[in-house]
Amino acid sequence: MSQKPHQSRGVRRPALPEVITGRLPPGQFFTPRWPILHQGEIPAIDLTAWEFRVFGLVHVPLVWNWAEFQTLPIVTTSGDLHCVTRWSTLDHEWTGVLGRTIYELAHVDETARFVLLHGEGDYTANLPLEVFMQDDVVLAFGHDGEALAAEHGGPLRAVVPGRYAWKSVKWLRGIEFLPDDRPGFWEGFGYSNSADPWQDERFES
Repeated sequence: MSQKPHQSRGVRRPALPEVITGRLPPGQFFTPRWPILHQGEIPAIDLTAWEFRVFGLVHVPLVWNWAEFQTLPIVTTSGDLHCVTRWSTLDHEWTGVLGRTIYELAHVDETARFVLLHGEGDYTANLPLEVFMQDDVVLAFGHDGEALAAEHGGPLRAVVPGRYAWKSVKWLRGIEFLPDDRPGFWEGFGYSNSADPWQDERFES
């Protein structure tokens, strides 16, 4: 999928007041836009030099360039995003590679229990393996039928709808499988390790 520039600072999502009842976790409000929020600056990424690594407790370490990544099994999924800053945006359509497909291709060792998602600039976020393996977790390069915009994490981001959005790492560059949990960037600043929006798990107590 070729990269298409996006000009807006916030993609407008459909306003769906009639269907949002029950879809907002505690303390969240619905926004028809897709706000832009991330740590640091948007990186300039050269796709001709881009690589994606799968490493750690794997029997088949993997490295793909951009063209090779596009040849992996591709799916389209849908889901909502819930930010720890209390906005929620609904009904996104994602195109990409399922997390469990990465797991299968790497022949992950049975001792692996956690995943560390690696983004540009040493940004990381941690997940239990069982969360990473859920049906709606995808490594996405497409959004609503277009290439994922850089401000929203393109060329590739993780999408983990069941956790607050900081776990959906933008500008994703690697997946590390681990035997033990290793807190990521925001977890090191006191954000919740589990980050379940339905349990209102924003910060560690």
